[in-house]
Amino acid sequence: MSESSKAIYVWGVFAASFFMRPIGSWLFGWIGDRYGRKTSMTISITLMAISSFLFAALPTYAQVGALAPFLLLAVRLLQGLSVGGEYGTVATYMSEVAQKGKRGFYSSFQYVTLSGGQLLASLLGVILLALMSKEQLQDGGWRIPFIIGGCVAILSFFARRHLKETLTEEDSKKEGSGSLKEMLTKEWRPFLLVVGFTSAGSLVFYVLTVYSKTYISSLGFSDKITGYMMTIALFVYMCAQPIFGIISDKIGRRASMLSFSILSAIFIYPVMVFGMHHFSYSPVIVTLLLIFLMMILSFYTSISGIVKAEMFPPYVRALGVGFAYAVGNAIFGGSAPAVALQFKNVGHENTFFIYVIIMLLICIFCSSKLPKKPKYLHHDD
Repeated sequence: MSESSKAIYVWGVFAASFFMRPIGSWLFGWIGDRYGRKTSMTISITLMAISSFLFAALPTYAQVGALAPFLLLAVRLLQGLSVGGEYGTVATYMSEVAQKGKRGFYSSFQYVTLSGGQLLASLLGVILLALMSKEQLQDGGWRIPFIIGGCVAILSFFARRHLKETLTEEDSKKEGSGSLKEMLTKEWRPFLLVVGFTSAGSLVFYVLTVYSKTYISSLGFSDKITGYMMTIALFVYMCAQPIFGIISDKIGRRASMLSFSILSAIFIYPVMVFGMHHFSYSPVIVTLLLIFLMMILSFYTSISGIVKAEMFPPYVRALGVGFAYAVGNAIFGGSAPAVALQFKNVGHENTFFIYVIIMLLICIFCSSKLPKKPKYLHHDD
């Protein structure tokens, strides 16, 4: 199997778990709207901890033969189920506990933690590459990040047990609460809008935070240097989220979404295709170019949760936010690295960014349909 084929296989497994996310978002969205946000978040983080430890304990091909890749896929699907349940309920909870007038700022911390996880993974990669040989990493060093991830999930579990519930008894007992049919029948317009701009937002997010590592390596940088570059870029990106959340509280969600989609459509091709190749001799300049695109992305990610939560009533909010996000994310976000590598495999890697721009044009249309003032949450005490 060629290196590119191996990479496509790896990203294919990565993408497969994303197709479990709509199921997870439906299941945990139903739990969140019917039995409480706290209950849903506690169960989902428990599954996440279990899947992390199962990853760390996976047998090798030498131990179980052809069963190994199937076990990997099974654990990855379990992880996808738990992650699918996380987004909608966490986004809903953070938007509901945030102070009026500062919801963009407070909800931005969802992506602080999400990008923080990627930063931790990147930092661990740098440390492990410095301390262990390639053979040692293949022999068992790769299990270390999953053990750490499982421990972090356990800490999160205990923290969530002390959260205050935001779902009211009235909303939990309302007819149709947590019902997928109710949400798709009565809230189909916001559902389609969320799917529309999530598709582009998730696509750009995974291009810049996941696929870009492969892309930058192809420019001639070593794995160690690429790791440093990604770690620095992700750190700046993580720190920028609250700033862009504050900006959104000032200019509005619609303006932030339009800023993301228009600026990304303008700059992603010239920066990724021309800029990074032209300055491929300088890791500093390439890192700055990546950070520039991540700052544009921050117009979306800083308000990703709140802009969706403000579109759905509380009795189907966790389901509406999570399921719409998961559908767009599964089809376009999770598949991004695999699709990009397929384009590269046939000699048309740059064409992939045309595909990204087309999705961003759809995002511009969907963003333009957002109301200037949110339908829900803005009037809450």
